[in-house]
Amino acid sequence: MDFSEAKSRVKQLLSHVTPSELPRLLSWIRTSDEFDELLSDNKTVILQNISDELRGRLPADAMFPSETTAYSTMQQRSRPTVHVDSFLYDEDQVDSLCEEGTMSRSYCLTCGSYRTAPLDFISHSFSIPELRFLFENVLPDLSGRMLVDVGSRLGAVLYGAYVFSSASQLIGLELSDEFVKLQNDILQKYKLTDRIKVLHTDVCLQNVLLQNTDVLIMNNVFEFFMEPSEQVRAWRFIMENFRKKGSLLVTVPSLMESLSPLQQEALQPGWVEELPVDYDVYLGRDTDPDALRQIHLYRVV
Repeated sequence: MDFSEAKSRVKQLLSHVTPSELPRLLSWIRTSDEFDELLSDNKTVILQNISDELRGRLPADAMFPSETTAYSTMQQRSRPTVHVDSFLYDEDQVDSLCEEGTMSRSYCLTCGSYRTAPLDFISHSFSIPELRFLFENVLPDLSGRMLVDVGSRLGAVLYGAYVFSSASQLIGLELSDEFVKLQNDILQKYKLTDRIKVLHTDVCLQNVLLQNTDVLIMNNVFEFFMEPSEQVRAWRFIMENFRKKGSLLVTVPSLMESLSPLQQEALQPGWVEELPVDYDVYLGRDTDPDALRQIHLYRVV
């Protein structure tokens, strides 16, 4: 049954519902967890198991003390900002942490008062629904292609690509030896080494790799971890080497949003064209539509 036929069947079914019961039924459709169970499969369970394990091995903010630049950048933002890794914590888990007092969604505007405002949450990882959206709705079939994740961190993109795509090679580039070790531990335990490799390296040392890459993933990769001058150097390197015609680039946020603050006329995304993405996809109750709209797809021209 395709989408059009399913839609017709649903409308036909709703037309037979007692009018007084229709609002109750529609409310159930919008809020019930039962539909989410239909979207869960073994692929999602694997990712959830990896997430559970990583959550037990990391502090609540999923950051290491060595990430001094990231901590400093967050402190300089106009509103107090904390890192809540989306691969590790969904909304229900964040709520539980807040109830326990381990985490808070707000900060005090005047110490000792009841005047509070919401904290800004940022994530350096995709959530599991976002990974599914990326590989099943944004990107095409990746059979025989090589995917590179810049700043692979926990490895969420690599694990997601392993279960949701047929990419033949999945390579993570990570500067932190702590995160490299963490990813390699997961790869060994879950037997993912046949297609995934994590390199302890700077992307700016990987010109040959970039020249042969079919899909490049960049999720909040530079803003929080590099000074502006270093960001400019990295972007120039990528634009000079990621040039294979037809290759795909995925960024969060958009290229325009990433490059505009750097105020460098030479950093113009003219080497790629943006492709349309259908964001109107239901992936479960916990999916954040605004987060999906931060995912942008480009093609090297």
